[in-house]
Amino acid sequence: MPGQVTRNDDVDWDRWPVQDYLAENYRDLHPSDAAVIAHHSAVYRRIRKGGAARSVEFGAGPNLYPLLLASAASRRIDAVEASAAGVRYLLGQIARGPDASWEPFHALCRELNPDVPPTPQESLSAVRVVHADVRSLEPGTYDIASMNFVAEGVTEDFTEFADFCGRFARSARPGGLLVAAFMENMPTYRIGPASRWPGCPVDSSVVTEVFAPLTDDLRVTRTGPDPSLPDYGDSGMVLLSAVRRAPAGPPP
Repeated sequence: MPGQVTRNDDVDWDRWPVQDYLAENYRDLHPSDAAVIAHHSAVYRRIRKGGAARSVEFGAGPNLYPLLLASAASRRIDAVEASAAGVRYLLGQIARGPDASWEPFHALCRELNPDVPPTPQESLSAVRVVHADVRSLEPGTYDIASMNFVAEGVTEDFTEFADFCGRFARSARPGGLLVAAFMENMPTYRIGPASRWPGCPVDSSVVTEVFAPLTDDLRVTRTGPDPSLPDYGDSGMVLLSAVRRAPAGPPP
């Protein structure tokens, strides 16, 4: 209805159109993917091979390349996903081996960070799929937290967007690394022929404002639109890296 704001809990995420989403976005390696992989690889290269005991992909969805990237640094990767459709896809990819379409993504991940294991299946061997709402995660659990195209794509409400970002940041331990990508100025959007999903338009200044109180060494950059992708109404991507700030202690 006009004026009605769609929030995360208003949506049946179990109906997320996984195959349409993959067909539109991840059957080929697009320039925007290469930009995210290059950005994230630079963060992961700061960590020795296997140096992180545990990392999280916050709202994993069916996108495998963040998991491939994390495999360079993490001995265990929790792919936390609320959608039953997304969980089925992830479990199938781990059990049967990743679709051949993921091989160019893996090759670029490994080219930019040789600590990525030699094959996509080896890269996914550290992944544990967790069927859960990311809002239920215990704060301070992870050495690395990664989030890609989640907070701005699950709600039309800015306050809820900021809450998801805060929960993402706090899922990492103090001193833990954060790495993230957001669609810039993403409106409510369609995937496939008909399905409609919420979007919350944000840009670099908004992302900086939300994360500045929670992090140190905050770095926010952007890339322009990718004409090889469907036109969802966005204007590019915002990329983030940061270190989780320790909570302020009680006054002396």
